[in-house]
Amino acid sequence: MQRFKLPPQVVRLVILTVAIVASYAVARQIFVPKSFGQYGHYRGDALKEIASREPRYAGQKSCNECHSEVLVKVAKYEHKNIQCESCHGISKAHGNDPDHHDPIKLNDSLCLRCHTRDVARPLFLKQIELSKHYSGKGKCVECHIPHQPNEVP
Repeated sequence: MQRFKLPPQVVRLVILTVAIVASYAVARQIFVPKSFGQYGHYRGDALKEIASREPRYAGQKSCNECHSEVLVKVAKYEHKNIQCESCHGISKAHGNDPDHHDPIKLNDSLCLRCHTRDVARPLFLKQIELSKHYSGKGKCVECHIPHQPNEVP
């Protein structure tokens, strides 16, 4: 009886496949952190690292301590769901020390990042065609009050 013999190219393919799978297994053991998969499909130690970071944002409650009259005005208009720091920048230092002011210059890019026409944005968000609405000679705040967008100065 004749013995079945694999062709040499199949033997080479099998050896190559085994080598690739083995090298992948070794690389996975070396490069994947031990805490990977501890709480799901991510690194478990990342939670400790993120929690150890110093917070930089003060939050709207911190703003409400001194600027409650502004928050009352904002609550009546479209910007009521937008956090203060979205436009005014990181304010943890100002929240801890009211005399500390990071200069936030109001510029058109703050308004335009949300209000420039984009088909991906929801229809309820007021959007403008820059070329039709805006001449580029002033600032948005010359015609619009950011805390009360429907009011005219």
